[in-house]
Amino acid sequence: MLWAFLPIAVLVTVTPGAATAMVIRSALRGGVRAGIHTIAGNSVGVVAWALLSIAGISALVAASEVAFATLKVVGAVVLVYLGVQSLRRAGAREEPLTRTQRPFRDGVVTSLANPKLAVFFVALFPQFVGKSGNVLATTLLMAALIVAFDWVWYGVLAILASRAKAGFMHSRGGRWMERATGAVLIGLGLRVALSGDARL
Repeated sequence: MLWAFLPIAVLVTVTPGAATAMVIRSALRGGVRAGIHTIAGNSVGVVAWALLSIAGISALVAASEVAFATLKVVGAVVLVYLGVQSLRRAGAREEPLTRTQRPFRDGVVTSLANPKLAVFFVALFPQFVGKSGNVLATTLLMAALIVAFDWVWYGVLAILASRAKAGFMHSRGGRWMERATGAVLIGLGLRVALSGDARL
């Protein structure tokens, strides 16, 4: 069954979303190192949702309108805030990576505040866990596959964004690039906030 999960894991990884925008944003601001920290934070969030799905918490979030709406609002606020920060920093003088920027934290928060991950783990993972299978081991293995693909794909994006950063971020094109990244984050936040049903 895990072989059938491989293409799904790849699709989940390469589909553009909040994590993609966050990795690019971090790499543009702080280079490959910042991008890697963001990927690590996102990976922690993915594993956390996998464990929560086993505990039944993500199922509760998916089933409860109030819990889901709360998580959706939190996620939307986080994305919009980060997008606004990108717009404000567009074209600003490059600063060394500091604790206030915390790309690892941004990656974790963005992943944990994504309500669709809860629905994803509840709706999809059980289909690949056999009736006699080890739920914990199988779920963690599938989460590990997603994390592995994330590291490859997002790592490439971080490297490309970091190379584009040198001599580019302070140009007009660089400023527009960061503004575009901020606009994408804000757009994703608004989409999360306005989406009527996360099960879609």
